[in-house]
Amino acid sequence: MSAFDATPSPSRRRFLQVGAAAGGGLLIGFSLLGCEQKKPADRKVAPAEKAVGAAATAASNRAPGLAPNAFIRIDRDGLVTLIMHKVEMGQGTFTAMPMLLAEELGVDLARVTLEQAPADNNLYSDPMLGGQVTGGSTSVRGAWKPLREAGAAARSVLVAAAAQAWQVAPASCHVVDGAVKHEASGRELRFGELVDAAAKLPAPKTVTLKPAGAFTLIGKAHKRLDTPDKINGKALFGIDARLPGMAVATVAAAPVPGGKLAGADEAKALAVKGVRQVLRLDNAVAVVADHMWAAKQGLAALAPTWDDGPNAALNSAALLADMLSASKQSGAVAQNKGDAIKSLAAPGRKVEALYQLPYLAHATMEPINCTVDLRVDGCDLWVGTQVPSLAQGATARLTGLPLEKIKVHNFYLGGGFGRRLEVDYVIQAVAFAKLMKGPVKFIWTREEDIQHDMFRPYYVDRLSARLDANGYPAAWFHRVTGSSIMARFAPAAIKDGVDPDAVEGARELQYAIPDMRVEYVRHESAVATAFWRGVGPTHNVFVVESFLDELAAAARQDPVAYRRALLVKSPRLLRVLNLVAEQSGWSAPIKPIAGRRVGRGVSCQFAFGSYMAQVAEVSVGAGGDVRVHRVVCALDCGQVVNPDTVVAQMEGGIVFGLTAALWGQVTFDKGRVQQSNFGDYRMMRIDEAPAVQVHIVASSDEPGGIGEPGTAAIAPALANALFAATGKRLRKLPIDAAALKLTA
Repeated sequence: MSAFDATPSPSRRRFLQVGAAAGGGLLIGFSLLGCEQKKPADRKVAPAEKAVGAAATAASNRAPGLAPNAFIRIDRDGLVTLIMHKVEMGQGTFTAMPMLLAEELGVDLARVTLEQAPADNNLYSDPMLGGQVTGGSTSVRGAWKPLREAGAAARSVLVAAAAQAWQVAPASCHVVDGAVKHEASGRELRFGELVDAAAKLPAPKTVTLKPAGAFTLIGKAHKRLDTPDKINGKALFGIDARLPGMAVATVAAAPVPGGKLAGADEAKALAVKGVRQVLRLDNAVAVVADHMWAAKQGLAALAPTWDDGPNAALNSAALLADMLSASKQSGAVAQNKGDAIKSLAAPGRKVEALYQLPYLAHATMEPINCTVDLRVDGCDLWVGTQVPSLAQGATARLTGLPLEKIKVHNFYLGGGFGRRLEVDYVIQAVAFAKLMKGPVKFIWTREEDIQHDMFRPYYVDRLSARLDANGYPAAWFHRVTGSSIMARFAPAAIKDGVDPDAVEGARELQYAIPDMRVEYVRHESAVATAFWRGVGPTHNVFVVESFLDELAAAARQDPVAYRRALLVKSPRLLRVLNLVAEQSGWSAPIKPIAGRRVGRGVSCQFAFGSYMAQVAEVSVGAGGDVRVHRVVCALDCGQVVNPDTVVAQMEGGIVFGLTAALWGQVTFDKGRVQQSNFGDYRMMRIDEAPAVQVHIVASSDEPGGIGEPGTAAIAPALANALFAATGKRLRKLPIDAAALKLTA
């Protein structure tokens, strides 16, 4: 068991209850931790996200017990309610989870409703992350067996109740569309008619799950259940919270890390119509008003001034110089197979490269917000968060209130991407709320959001390889330099100086390389860093797949054929590589475009329990402008629950990753973030989006994750395609169009 694993001891792992629901009906209580899931080597959880679970566990400060931690209710009308322990931020969990339950229960998906679980790290802890967390592409993976077993258990007691009523053997009955039928006699009872009797029966000791061949929902495309309300405006996000007598506030924090509030013209702010109050913290100020417009006008009138503090001279050039210097030092050993140092010194062709990846903001469509009602006897939060129990625990510590007096009302998230794994904005909102009475909604402007984000770390990677006589890597060396997010979230996860997230996607390669060494150099600065969609693999896959392409070019070999030769021990990754090559028409010449240079690039990855290969087709103009025309993606993510969700996540992840690779970067000058809104922190526009084709390998293996892999795989495919088009190798993101210009 890891230092941050919240799984109970084996004697407590199986727990299932059947009982009466309040007001009548059937209640199934089950433990998400109760399923003895096998976790083979190819289903590793992203350690970065598991660390978040550990933080949530520590925040709630409650030891796991025997109380069931997820619930299903079936009422007398046959309506099924699932208490949802995950949040919906666009990844499709509010459809996939009901599908798992409905499949085994034998009920129409339209009869399943959801209730968002409250903050409770004991009752709603995720089995893969060890806390009440949504992240790491683990939602379906973690619920795959527990939810199906809960549905099968409910089906079993309903069948037993019907068989008891009819005085027949349960084996002679079966479930169809929310009813138990006895074919021999033609009798039928709906679930709603059976729930009271079923509630009096004991839970089954074992349940039999459907074989894949009997699935009627799982594996079939289904429209998202949350889509209609998001289209008609009924869906509520954190920013939509409305309370009687609620005020609205907007905030400004010190623009330089470590800075303090120096002054503010409160009289001018209070003179703005609708402004109620000005709140001050050491490093931030808030203007409270009747509505957002008044709050914004009041903040502008307030004109806060700042003491920039020790980081007033912080700038990107100095940050990079420090990192480059640190990257020349030996690091903690993350992987040491064979003797790469000795092998690199042997005769043979050597290739070396230095890669750099920038700080990145999350830039979620819904700006940061949190509504707080702090009272003497308790505190309520209305917020969209990926870590409700972490928000609950942080609020309890800040207010001194008992944990059970903190209620978190969670909403749909207007984008998460890892930003809402943080609770800095919750802490700030509660700190402000302590200075006033009554409920208040705190909203960060877009500028505040981007400039006070917690960023994807800046990374510097040094690689070297020696090629054998056939041109394949005989020795591989990779040194990763960057800040450690894990050290902040879960220090116990750092082993022998290695941050497992920082080296994920670099430490365990699928390629057969005899001698390999991976090092990690932890380098911190004043810049706050956090998990960003795809976490460690977003940088390591780019570096590894780009460098491998460099080796293929040095060996004068086709990039796909080169990878095939190295994937002899990874049949699943080889399969998706072959599939993407076939579907992209890799062996055929790419169609020319008048006045533009064209090229294809490929990348492979294993991350989040899924295998993927992508091919990008690009064109480059004379001035260096880049256009991505088509992306072909082949994916083996094990058993698919909802194919539509998989395709949507690949499409969204690819666009997210392309946006970052083409334009994404956060830079500093005079201690301040230079980007402020979508005008200078660029998003991909509709007319710039490529055609995306997704090909899913049919598989009966347990599900892999799909929320993040698409983001990690696209950047190297893009860079490799640009090399194919222009002959110029780009080792730094975002893409520098000037470097791709035609030269006379």
